[in-house]
Order: sequence, then structure tokens, then C-alpha cells
Amino acid sequence: QVQLVESGGGLVQAGGSLRLSCAASGRTFSSYAMGWFRQAPGKEREFVAAIGWSDRRTYYAGSAKGRFTISRDNSKTTVYLQMNSLKPEDTAVYYCAADAAYVGPIGAEYDYWGQGTQVTVSS
Repeated sequence: QVQLVESGGGLVQAGGSLRLSCAASGRTFSSYAMGWFRQAPGKEREFVAAIGWSDRRTYYAGSAKGRFTISRDNSKTTVYLQMNSLKPEDTAVYYCAADAAYVGPIGAEYDYWGQGTQVTVSS
């Protein structure tokens, strides 16, 4: 069982940056691949980024490439999403997710989810 708590969301102007954090409970954090997803009002949840277990291989949605960076600190059982050059269309609730067997863009494959943190980008 893994519990995930996101933080770091807020209101930022277009072009600004935010760093989201997702703190995980449990001593087996390094055994889980981690992902970030987002859901804007009236839209379906979409994949943002994911990071693997020990090799920390990373995956990004096209909208995130070059602007967002996912990373993890296993000693702190935390995964991060650094978001730069933010755009109004990045406005959404951002969720982190964890899974012991899957890393990638399919949300339904992840077993554990956080409650989300709101990111609002003003124009």
C-alpha cells in the first residue's frame, strides 16, 4: 500500500515556473514507478510524465517535453515535477500516481493515486 500526497500547486503567471512534489509513504518507494497526470475542467485526465524504478528512465507527453522535468529522490520518497514556461493551457489539477509493475502513459495501469494539487496559470 502506498499513500501519495501532492503539494506545490498554486497560481502563476504565464511563463513562470512551479515545482510539484509528491511525497509517498512506505519503505518500498524505490520499487514503484511514478507518474504525473493532470485533468483540466471538462476534460479527461491526461498523462504528463513518468519515471521508472532504479534506472529512472523518463517519459513525457508531447506537451511537456522541453518544459517539464520529472525526477525522484528515493531517500526522501518523493517525486517531483519541475514545470517551466507555463502556459494557461497547463491549468489543471495535477495528480501523481504509483505502480509497482508499470511505467508509462496509461493512467488505468497505475494502482495508487494522490488527491491532486491545483495549478492555475494566468495569461
